[in-house]
Amino acid sequence: MIPPRFIRALVVAGVEANGPHPWDIQIYDADVFARVRLDGLTGLGDAYVDGLWDCESLDQFFARALGADLGRGLWLSRDVLLTYLIERVSNLQTMARSRRNVERHYNLGNDLFKAMLDPLMVYSCGYWRHADDLAVAQLAKLDLVCRKVGMRPGMRVLDIGCGWGGLAKFAAERYGVSVVGITLSQEQLAYGREACRGLPVDLRLCDYRAVSETFDRAVSIGMFEHVGPKNYGSYMRAVERCLTPDGLALLHFFASRESFPNTSSSEVNWITKHIFPGMVVPSLKQVGAAIDGLFVLEDLHNFGADYDPTLMAWHENFDRAWPSLKGVYGDRFYRMWKYYLLMAAGAFRARKYQLWQLVLSRRGVPDGYQTVR
Repeated sequence: MIPPRFIRALVVAGVEANGPHPWDIQIYDADVFARVRLDGLTGLGDAYVDGLWDCESLDQFFARALGADLGRGLWLSRDVLLTYLIERVSNLQTMARSRRNVERHYNLGNDLFKAMLDPLMVYSCGYWRHADDLAVAQLAKLDLVCRKVGMRPGMRVLDIGCGWGGLAKFAAERYGVSVVGITLSQEQLAYGREACRGLPVDLRLCDYRAVSETFDRAVSIGMFEHVGPKNYGSYMRAVERCLTPDGLALLHFFASRESFPNTSSSEVNWITKHIFPGMVVPSLKQVGAAIDGLFVLEDLHNFGADYDPTLMAWHENFDRAWPSLKGVYGDRFYRMWKYYLLMAAGAFRARKYQLWQLVLSRRGVPDGYQTVR
């Protein structure tokens, strides 16, 4: 029997248990309800991976469920409270912990990410304003980043969290800059060095806190979510320290509408448990506090709605490539990865999260910064 509270919560979101619509959830085992009662959305996700329930269109289910803010009621659990307490007393993103966190996700296998991502292996939100496929959207995003910070031939650029070297390769080839890229993933480093062979690109296994050189520009795309609230200030001081007096920095990150502890965003707990250990989604307020006294905020741009088509494209690529990946990763991984991508797509479709790009200067751009879109 389905608990009445569960039914009432789903009705608010326009979802039925065992209903006929593609966004309705199909319950195969009543243990789902006990897991949700104890562990909220973490329990719901674990029950999905275990095959206790299913949904034809997970992205539509989550767009409705998260849009109705069910996380503030039905899904609030011991899991959220425990995460809050741990984060309050511990720094989960020290240099040693950050490396272990990165290794657990980004060293899963370059075959997986190559199958899922675009040709440049860009693992962050694309820019879909004039794009109709993932590769074009990612090229547009990289070009937008380069134009926003005014890259010019001869400049020296720091890429914080360089991934597989996509931005470094693009900027070196298209804008004539030299790039130092830093990552904590051996797999990313090996792939990126090969991809950037022959270009003025130096990719290193290095933490942002250890950078001591000076650069004309600094860019960070999709890395700040792994910094953690206890380190926001030290991160911004590290960026400020490595910039020339007239340098510019661009910070690209997705953000919650609430500052941590954002207890209505309990879906993040499942993702940190299984996908991105150590991840804490920042808020714009927290980032603003971290740049206070260090930078002039020259530009602020939100294109969070573009993460929905990006994630859906990643899922389509992953699903299409699964027959070639199945022997390595197994069926349980398939359900976990599918759940991650489609839950995230639904969350961005519901505008529960935003995607921000900030352009920062140390002393202010003389005569004012010219906005680039």
